Amino acid sequence: MSRIGKKPISVPAGVTVTIDGQSVTVKGPKGQLSYTAPEEVEVAQNGGELNVAPRDASQRASAMWGLTRTLVGNMVEGVTKGYEQALELVGVGYRAQMKGPALVMQLGFSHEIDFPAPSGISFAVPKQTEIRVAGIDKQLVGEVAARIRRIRPPEPYKGKGVRYAGEKVRRKEGKKK
Repeated sequence: MSRIGKKPISVPAGVTVTIDGQSVTVKGPKGQLSYTAPEEVEVAQNGGELNVAPRDASQRASAMWGLTRTLVGNMVEGVTKGYEQALELVGVGYRAQMKGPALVMQLGFSHEIDFPAPSGISFAVPKQTEIRVAGIDKQLVGEVAARIRRIRPPEPYKGKGVRYAGEKVRRKEGKKK
């Protein structure tokens, strides 16, 4: 039994949820997201809350029950509050800046890295060594942040590279004489 799936999703004021068969569309002040639920689960709206229930007692239905509830809950939170992921640039000469909607980074390579913003994602650079990725789709925000980090991941000897805000990098000891 899914403990997560049992919890109802409260729909705040200003958010409209449309359920058409297995398709769930959530529209709010920040935008609109849609998701197609698997056949093993059923999404129903009761007043100001959404309930997800399995159609049968199979293993897959139980797994999809909790997953669907979490994804729909993330959609509701995304269109109301949105999501944000912060990245830090650590290293001498490592910096970022905005050029229009694109992010331009200098990460110790011989060239600058231009990273265009995908649709639904916005970048902010409060400081030269800090990047904020924001959007309404939690999965897309995390994926874009991971793609930026993958350009120059933190290395274990000096800790230089792109890391998530608050990420601890395990350091290795250098060579000994």
